[in-house]
Amino acid sequence: MHLVQRHARFLMPHPFIRAAVVMTAALVAVLLPVSPVSAQNIPGGTVALMVPYPAGGPSDVIARVFNTPLGRELGVPVMVENLGGVSGALGAQKVLSAPADGHFIYQGSPNEVILSPLANAAVKFDAEDFQLVQLIAYAPMVVVAKKELAASNMDELITLARNAPKDKPLNYGSVGIGSLYHVLSEHLGQVIKAPMTHVPYKGVAPMLQDLAGGNLDYAILPQFGAIDGMVAAGRVKVLGQLGASRAESLKNLPTVTEGKLLKDFNFTIWSGYMVKKGTPPEMMQKLQKAIQAVLTDPKVRESLGAQFQIVAKPMSLDESAKFYAVEAASYRKLAKAVGIERQ
Repeated sequence: MHLVQRHARFLMPHPFIRAAVVMTAALVAVLLPVSPVSAQNIPGGTVALMVPYPAGGPSDVIARVFNTPLGRELGVPVMVENLGGVSGALGAQKVLSAPADGHFIYQGSPNEVILSPLANAAVKFDAEDFQLVQLIAYAPMVVVAKKELAASNMDELITLARNAPKDKPLNYGSVGIGSLYHVLSEHLGQVIKAPMTHVPYKGVAPMLQDLAGGNLDYAILPQFGAIDGMVAAGRVKVLGQLGASRAESLKNLPTVTEGKLLKDFNFTIWSGYMVKKGTPPEMMQKLQKAIQAVLTDPKVRESLGAQFQIVAKPMSLDESAKFYAVEAASYRKLAKAVGIERQ
């Protein structure tokens, strides 16, 4: 969104007219309400919050928890924009095609900004084209299996995978080649030395339907409400969570590493608000201060918790930059190790 400054020259032939204009402007300034967050105001109208997936999904829900209170903090409307496609790259590219002025915020995760460019030749950007302003939250990841699978925990899944006939290995689903869930399942197969078959899907919904129908053995996914509903209905089962410790929302579900056969396999997925590289530091500071203020809002925290999100702690811009660089290097290393290539 362009910021345009217009300079106009008004010709006022009489000094009384000039004085009247000045007095009127002063009166209007006094009478207009002053926002309590006026120091945070972003000039130039609205801010777009880009969600790289269709409306109604987990990412969209998070954005709509955030956009109204974020707008209050910034002093301008924050409008959610949904643009799905190419593993989140279409939305990312639109943000990168706009000026680096802070008027486009991208809601992203390692899936879209780090892994997508490594796996998809159609993606023409790198992780470093974005700057992370502030993490929003982490989501615990779980291993979801079809109800008929002869495994009730991760140790039993590993044993089953190792003992599967070579001509009929276990299969697993993901939301696409190079997605985080594909990379992690390939990494799991390498660690336990049991090759498995990858079945890519265009989205989580059809993958869950195949799990419920018994056509897919398992999948690694972020925990969200639809999984809970399917477990309660007896359509799928959850074998474990991948975090280093049990998430508050999943206290009764063991971590993968609590078993005997798999150690040091700890992963969560984070989401954060990013802007195009080159955005002025003062604009990034305004955005970060506003985002951090929203993260302290009890209603926002409650709403994020209802979506199984673990609210992130505040970071400085330097800390955000270092975190992002480490994550990019880590996921690139992991993707290379499992053989992810641009296609």
